[in-house]
Amino acid sequence: MILLLHPNTDKKSDDYQSLLNKLSQLSDVQTRVHDVEGTEQTLTEIYLLGNTSALLLNEMQDYPCVERVIRISDEYRILGRHDDEHRASSFEYNGVKFGQDTLNVFAGLCAVDNPEHVELMMKALQANDQVCTRMGAYKPRTNPYSFQGQGKDCLPWVFELAGKYGIKVVAMEITHEAHVDEINDALEKTGHPTGVMLQIGTRNTQNFELLKSVGQQTTHPVLLKRGFGITLEESINAAEYIASEGNQNVIFALRGMKTNMGDPHRNFVDFAHVPVVKRLTRMPVCIDPSHSVGTREAAPDGLLDVMHVTAQGIIAGANMVLVDFHPAPAKALVDGPQALLMEELPLFLSDVKIARDAYLKRCELMNEFKNKS
Repeated sequence: MILLLHPNTDKKSDDYQSLLNKLSQLSDVQTRVHDVEGTEQTLTEIYLLGNTSALLLNEMQDYPCVERVIRISDEYRILGRHDDEHRASSFEYNGVKFGQDTLNVFAGLCAVDNPEHVELMMKALQANDQVCTRMGAYKPRTNPYSFQGQGKDCLPWVFELAGKYGIKVVAMEITHEAHVDEINDALEKTGHPTGVMLQIGTRNTQNFELLKSVGQQTTHPVLLKRGFGITLEESINAAEYIASEGNQNVIFALRGMKTNMGDPHRNFVDFAHVPVVKRLTRMPVCIDPSHSVGTREAAPDGLLDVMHVTAQGIIAGANMVLVDFHPAPAKALVDGPQALLMEELPLFLSDVKIARDAYLKRCELMNEFKNKS
């Protein structure tokens, strides 16, 4: 059960203390308080966990400070959609809105290699009115002898370059909770020129201690990639791990499933699950066409496979695109064969807009149909 309190409820007020006192007297029920910081107001949600089946909605509604009560299902208690619920499916971070009704493109380097390439990427993004990017500093690799990323040493100049070119959010994979401290330290020392979205890669989707750790911090939003060898339900529950620790600013990423059924693509493209995740949860949904396809192959129509699957995900309602670009793919230290070329960035963004416009027109068509029914 979730208690939604009146906006800007004063936690020092007698009514709020009375509410906490009443909740503490409930048998076999634990409480967890979560604040949602908006641009104009703070919303407080109190989660009642445990034996809540006997609690009556109308009685809970009469508790001090309570505006509305939601009875939730067993699964996806925090991030899921529940009966008679209209909680927000969006959040704002560093001036950028992320929601189930928005679309943000994170084009950038899968792995940071040198300042020259990073600056070329940032400059191209600014020239195309983009404020988000991906920059991999920590790279988990199957082969222990493969390049593992520049690590914390590259963070200061990556962040400074992001600030120089107006990049507001950098998506950056982490593989250990210590990486969060390194990122925070680098942001502090450089004067917070940008923001960081912590990315949990497909290999760490069930690294539950890491999930708990990033959930316990609420400074940075989290991009969770679907596990490449587990079910959708298991991956969504991984996102729930993060939210259950306090951080609800989670984006769910589809990046393809590991199976030979997807050959010759690197992974089996799973973007048909975009509307499914949006239906089951309140999370924005990201697609990763680069790691799904894994090549720069083109169809007879001239369009790259990466562009085709990107359009498929966007026309299904995707809210974020994580895509690899590189100034010199042949010199890239990770996944060079799948990286798009810098001169293809305007083309890619224009193609994304076509797909997004098509999605919005489909929504308009359905609304017109509903209004006539």
